[in-house]
Amino acid sequence: MTFPLITDPFFYAVAVPAVLLLGVSKSGFGAGFGSLAVPMMALAVTVPQAAAILMPVLLLMDLLGMAAFRKDFDLKLLKFLVPFGLVGTLVGALLFSLLDGKVVASIVGFFTLLFLAQRLLFPPRPDSPPPPKWLGALLTATSGFTSFVAHAGGPPISAYVIPLRLSPLKFTATLAFFFFVINLSKWIPYAWLGLLDLRNMATSLVLLPLAPVGVWAGVRMARRISQVLFYRVLYGGMFLTGCKLLWDGLR
Repeated sequence: MTFPLITDPFFYAVAVPAVLLLGVSKSGFGAGFGSLAVPMMALAVTVPQAAAILMPVLLLMDLLGMAAFRKDFDLKLLKFLVPFGLVGTLVGALLFSLLDGKVVASIVGFFTLLFLAQRLLFPPRPDSPPPPKWLGALLTATSGFTSFVAHAGGPPISAYVIPLRLSPLKFTATLAFFFFVINLSKWIPYAWLGLLDLRNMATSLVLLPLAPVGVWAGVRMARRISQVLFYRVLYGGMFLTGCKLLWDGLR
């Protein structure tokens, strides 16, 4: 009996760096670079298949990230974010079969670049008030939705959390716990949609050993990087993500 595994060398050429980048992102730089993982893997497989293959990898990364930052998260902020994120995943589950992946990619990419342009052209003052709660609720629900569709929940929620000016550790820890809940909530809908088949799960097991490598690298960087450099790198990751998603949606 042949093991039902993706054997295309090109798939692994894009999947290996995608998983490592995802691990660094989830443990060290919030979600700035992580949203690039599915678009990179989609060069070799479909977006739904790439998202399904990453499910076990994400679960392990979330567990490792929470263990590393278990004392650093903002509980009050999490209590606000999680319910709206779950609403977004529910909407994503209900609309998944009706959505065109390119449309979702282009929307996420456009608003990611729009947020960055606003931050760079009109930088906030030190005494600027935090974003309003209604905007946080909308962006967090959008994050849950785009996370369900393509594991691209990082840019929308970063657009709300970055202006809160958390420390790098608190930023990373809070998003690590947030995305653990969001990613856990996607397992049953993904199974219901038929995405968690044997071939995808077997391929995921091959990539799984890369998860702790990426997380370890990200944790080391998050504990050593200055806050100024942290947000510069985060902005860089969001810029690359926005460009890649917009390109995927418009080409």
